[in-house]
Amino acid sequence: MSTLATVAVLALAALHAYILVLEMFLWTTPRARAAFGTSAEFAAGTKALAANQGLYNGFLAAGLLWGAVASDPVGFQVSVFFLVCVAVAGVYGAATASRKILFVQTVPALVALALVLLAR
Repeated sequence: MSTLATVAVLALAALHAYILVLEMFLWTTPRARAAFGTSAEFAAGTKALAANQGLYNGFLAAGLLWGAVASDPVGFQVSVFFLVCVAVAGVYGAATASRKILFVQTVPALVALALVLLAR
């Protein structure tokens, strides 16, 4: 992969690692509540659910990191797979939770995917 494509994949991995931290460890804090637009009561009642979501975001981050550091053809294949997973998850999240997810998750994933495909 090109340097630009690798940086894009790594940036998306970092974003999902950050989401993991917010959802698994900081869910009830003012920072996470502001990021996700939740109340203290909602955050307290959904803490276990959010931690589960955070774990899944960690898997996405791990897969993106794997794709960025693995040599081709595996790195390319893994990157494409996980970028598509992120994009699909973002579309679903935008349709069911918040339209903002489309711009935070799907658009960056599609940009990174385009860079990865162009670098091929």
